[in-house]
Amino acid sequence: MINIPKNKKVILFDGVCNLCNNSVIKAIKYDKKNTFLFASLQSDAGKKITHYLGIDTTKIDSIILYEPNVSYDVKSTAALKVMNDFGGIWNLTKLLWLFPEAFRNFVYDVIAKNRYKWFGKKESCMIPTPELKAKFLE
Repeated sequence: MINIPKNKKVILFDGVCNLCNNSVIKAIKYDKKNTFLFASLQSDAGKKITHYLGIDTTKIDSIILYEPNVSYDVKSTAALKVMNDFGGIWNLTKLLWLFPEAFRNFVYDVIAKNRYKWFGKKESCMIPTPELKAKFLE
């Protein structure tokens, strides 16, 4: 397993998805507490983490929020936990917890199924700028 600093959470994302990449950029912008590290599902780090957790990415092709030695979450629960960590106006996303997980994941799956068609796809994973490199696991 890879070394993840204490008090950090890892967001695993689809590195070729434009929607996912834009979401990562926004997460970095709003991560004022410097809580999150990032790795694409296609990266070596992403593959090591999903293997360690026993996640088959052919069956779960979604955002994964991994908090070492605590838990991991997928789909809408992962996305909401990330947004809830930002604070401020993002606290409004706590209202989405009122919806049952099955409903939230249904909406998530509709978007995920159509993400390439609606938002496009890159040929390869994004390469972080030198300023952002420290936020990504290698």
